[in-house]
Amino acid sequence: MATEATFTVPADEFPLGTVFEQLPDVTVELERLIPARDVLIPYFWVRGTEVDDIESAFTEHPGVKDIRLVDSVADEYLLRLEWALDYDDVLTVLAETGVPLIEGTGTKQQWTFKIRGDNRNDISLFHERCRELGIPITLTQLYALAPTGTTAETGLTDTQQEALVLAYERGYFESPQEVTLEALGEELGISQQAVGSRLQGGIKHVLGSTLSALRVDF
Repeated sequence: MATEATFTVPADEFPLGTVFEQLPDVTVELERLIPARDVLIPYFWVRGTEVDDIESAFTEHPGVKDIRLVDSVADEYLLRLEWALDYDDVLTVLAETGVPLIEGTGTKQQWTFKIRGDNRNDISLFHERCRELGIPITLTQLYALAPTGTTAETGLTDTQQEALVLAYERGYFESPQEVTLEALGEELGISQQAVGSRLQGGIKHVLGSTLSALRVDF
């Protein structure tokens, strides 16, 4: 099953992190492209500043060969860069393992990346390769992509879904509760006990599906 993972890297552990030394308040966002070994993600945005020479804000780094401005609009700059392919970072590992990058954003605190593998083994291989190379990634989210939208896919019956939706809309799950089981039963035309039974069964199915999706082991 397709699996997505979100992980972070310290700001100074990624080549473009040198910009935060001079421009600590900017945000850097990588353009989303599937990486290849010979052509890594070539474009990125710098947002949140207005400077005359944005290229000079990046100091020399062994992972970057060249950076040049492509376009700018107000406080946003589109730049193109040439990576040093002999430098090991998360992008070269993604290219090596063939795992696509979904999002990549950097601030002075950290870089946050979201990736997607065809299965959990793809994510495991990427994670293990980063560990072998000493790249300090921290996994923050990991989940299997699952179909959504129909009661058959979630395991809910029609009556369970009806009860859950109504209970949610009426504030039953708020603290304090905004509606009672008795009031929900009157609206559904069933007893208080029947409402409780439907909610309990529905919650069990939803929780089971969610935990199953989260159960992705390295």
